[in-house]
Amino acid sequence: MSDNACRVNVRYDVEGPLGIVRLDRPEKLNAFTFAMVGEIRSVVDAAASDPNVIAIAITGNGRGFSAGLDTGDLTRSASGDPAGRTQPTDDPDELPALFSHLLRVPKPVIAAVNGVAAGGGFVLAMMCDLRFAATSASFTTAFSRRGLVAEHGTSWLLPRIVGLNRSLDIMWSARRFSAEEAFRIGFVDRVVPDDLLLDEVRAYVDELAAKVSPRSMAVMKQQIYGDSGLPIAEALRGADKHVQASLDHPDSTEGVVSFVERRPPRFAPLDAAKGPDR
Repeated sequence: MSDNACRVNVRYDVEGPLGIVRLDRPEKLNAFTFAMVGEIRSVVDAAASDPNVIAIAITGNGRGFSAGLDTGDLTRSASGDPAGRTQPTDDPDELPALFSHLLRVPKPVIAAVNGVAAGGGFVLAMMCDLRFAATSASFTTAFSRRGLVAEHGTSWLLPRIVGLNRSLDIMWSARRFSAEEAFRIGFVDRVVPDDLLLDEVRAYVDELAAKVSPRSMAVMKQQIYGDSGLPIAEALRGADKHVQASLDHPDSTEGVVSFVERRPPRFAPLDAAKGPDR
């Protein structure tokens, strides 16, 4: 199912429990303009609000995942033109980084990296919860070779994924590294043949849809990102409150009953408007 009439460089399709966001500028290796960033956000928000969508995949059409920010917008940004930079929002919780809103989406977001992920494309993959990579995929931060620094949350999130020393290597050198190395250092969670990349994502999401509470996943995502900056005592107290809320939620009863009855669970869809605590 798809509705792409109003979008220019982003395609969105729903395949069963999976919402697939496709960057669709293959002639530019899916380099994105700031207008395109808005399109990505719009379709991700639509997927997050759809109770039938369990998880979201982001991938690229053609031979690249994303080469990062389009050179036109990059030039305007470097020259100080406000039209070439991200614009602030009225949301006080909005973080000033490309694609940081993905961290707040109450559903799994999976980067299906089908080719090069460079610069802002690397950031897009990093901001996703999981990264599945095709064998031909490659990665580079690119920032130091443009006279830039650790932009868009890379100094906070990347060390939590791959460690401090590996983050420094990746950021300092801006070298291109392979899917196999990305898997070895923990940046990538799966490496699969190119033609099986989306099949692997679909199989993973089908398993989630069949066996896992959408509410549980939403709360866990909130905990993982939220607790990483807390003292352990505060994190444990917060976890205890979440446990108590879970025990009072119908999903807990269904999880136990389905286990006793030896049948697949029938968990309620996530109501994103109400949040995972409802």
